[in-house]
Amino acid sequence: MKTLTFSGGVHPPDFKGATETERIKVISPNAGDEFTYPMSQHIGAPCAPVVKKGDDVAVGQKIGEAVGLISAPVHSSVSGVVKSISDVITPTGVKSQAIVIECDGENREHQSLNNGRGFEGASRAELVEIIKEAGVVGLGGAGFPAHVKLNPPADKRIDTIILNAAECEPYLTTDYRVLLEETDVLIEGLRILLTMHTDARGVIAVEDNKRDAIELIKGKIKDEPRMTVAALKTKYPQGAEKQLIYACAGREVPSGKLPMDVRCIVHNADTVIAVQRAVVRGRPLMRRIVTLSGGAIKNPGNYKVRIGMKLADLVNLTGGLRSEPRKIISGGPMMGAALFSMDVPIIKTSSAFLFFTEEEAKLPEERPCIRCARCVERCPMKLYPFELNQYAVRGEYELFKKRNGEDCIECGVCSYVCPAKRHLAQSIRSARGDSLRRK
Repeated sequence: MKTLTFSGGVHPPDFKGATETERIKVISPNAGDEFTYPMSQHIGAPCAPVVKKGDDVAVGQKIGEAVGLISAPVHSSVSGVVKSISDVITPTGVKSQAIVIECDGENREHQSLNNGRGFEGASRAELVEIIKEAGVVGLGGAGFPAHVKLNPPADKRIDTIILNAAECEPYLTTDYRVLLEETDVLIEGLRILLTMHTDARGVIAVEDNKRDAIELIKGKIKDEPRMTVAALKTKYPQGAEKQLIYACAGREVPSGKLPMDVRCIVHNADTVIAVQRAVVRGRPLMRRIVTLSGGAIKNPGNYKVRIGMKLADLVNLTGGLRSEPRKIISGGPMMGAALFSMDVPIIKTSSAFLFFTEEEAKLPEERPCIRCARCVERCPMKLYPFELNQYAVRGEYELFKKRNGEDCIECGVCSYVCPAKRHLAQSIRSARGDSLRRK
């Protein structure tokens, strides 16, 4: 099987064995549980609350209204009463205004639900509006509002839509399970995207360590002339947007440009399923599939969870902890963020939670740079991480920007390959954030 890839990157141990064979399990809420809905669960402007303390809400009711073009509404995933509206810390470390709802356990659905429609004959504008109102954002981690990606300016003609099912981060297996368990929904979701861009082809991109999924999808799309499967070399960060475009379409996204500038759109596999649910079933984005893994969790697996559920409640409902974790990570070990508490809500961009034991969390001591240039050799963005690290440490933001530090995708490859175990990714990530905020 011929595989596609990009230059650079690494192949760390995948640690997927604990969850990749486990079917997705549905977690149901309990009466009395508190669900927390941050108004910032996406890239762009936070939502504005449209409910107040004491209001009764139903499943699927809009509780946060999008503000501006790059924004996405938030819907309640449970029925109950609004207990408060206050600031919380999200799993990404961002402080956000949030609506807290006490679940009544009745699962009463809002009248706006289940009003789906067929997509054949629908205009792009109509489909964009449906996807926007459903609050669909990128579920691969970035959280970019899906309707914005799918409606580029008129001068940006799209000829390739890539469905990203690479899932290159260690431990994470939700996309793999989705490929196997919701194949038909996935394909129909891609069909909707191709309806919106009639000159485009659809590429379903899957790493070659998921051969059963590749063969299953190939069989399902054999009569779909506009769809193909791209087998990708298993390598990290194969699922990064720019690297994926290079592998699948042979195009390089220039510095400061977007995929649409090279005629591409990239969407995560579960995002495409959320599009199908919004258009065909009339269901807004209210659930998230997350991987729970690591040595300290009792029952590793993939769980379909209602957005807003507290992580502590999810852990209890899945069987609890095997031991006290030394570190909890939101996301994968390469790009995820460490949590200081399980008192955080599951949000739209929550892909995984890893519970590491003392041994798993142990980090080697940082030593002086030995100028080996391994970080340069492996950087998928062709940057000079050792140099950017020095600018970051010294706060030299103009030099950091001049040397394309803002192009860093924060994948962590540089830190992974560094024999001196320099904290390259951490320092560059911090400097990149500071540099972008200075604009």
